[in-house]
Amino acid sequence: MTTSPHPAPSAVRAAAPRARFTDLVAAEWIKLWSLRSTPWTLGLATLFVIGAAALAAKADYDNFPSYDPEAQREHMFSLGDAFPQEGYLTLMLVAASLGALTMVSEYGSGLIRTTTAAVPARGAVVLAKAVVTAAVWTMTGVVVAVGSFAVSQAILAGRDAAVSISDPVSLRAVAASALLAPVCALIGLGLGVLIRHAATTMVTGAFLLLMLPTMFSSDKRWSAELGHLMPGIAWNRLTTDWMPPPHPGYYPATVTESWLVLAAWPLALLIPALLTIRRRDV
Repeated sequence: MTTSPHPAPSAVRAAAPRARFTDLVAAEWIKLWSLRSTPWTLGLATLFVIGAAALAAKADYDNFPSYDPEAQREHMFSLGDAFPQEGYLTLMLVAASLGALTMVSEYGSGLIRTTTAAVPARGAVVLAKAVVTAAVWTMTGVVVAVGSFAVSQAILAGRDAAVSISDPVSLRAVAASALLAPVCALIGLGLGVLIRHAATTMVTGAFLLLMLPTMFSSDKRWSAELGHLMPGIAWNRLTTDWMPPPHPGYYPATVTESWLVLAAWPLALLIPALLTIRRRDV
């Protein structure tokens, strides 16, 4: 009686260890940074936002002598210069788009079949992508927020109109601005899993983050409450140093509500994405 020197294929498969979650995270990290566009996109987005903050601060620096004495004394514009709308709205769009591409690019290229064949646990793959996406964009968000604050306040210090980073409102604004990027990137990732098509995902992300908030007004309570659910409006509330109390015709969100909105959006999209990808064919 003779025996085969090679083990049966089923035995080899049974002996192969399952991929650990840390291995999946490492693979997604390598996959993301293997794209040449990743460092360029992150670098250009960072420079754009910091540049927008510098231009806003320079404008107030130049116009400062023409401001009335109260405006010069209070300099309520200082914190707003650190976090200009045009810069951070662009950051939101870039983060959401790059977050979506981490998933829709695999569907478009067909790589998703190889990925799911190697790792049948599709939910674990999405979670690994979420971990890498959150880590990369949190680091980017911190650099952007700290950089835009530091540059703008350094310019305004020449007019004695800078605000200190130790101020509680300044710390809150920097933290919210640092977290805005990963929040939008995870929103894009969740949309990418649910929609799977690049163009439709990009349009949906741009509509949710940029267009939909403009449809709500603050003079009607029901409309203002719906607007408060938008991540951009929540971020704007957290970066504002002073707001008048609620009154008829004006209904601002609270700070606590705004933090909850930023935390809820990624969960609201990633949870159904995890449930959907386990049942859907690739």
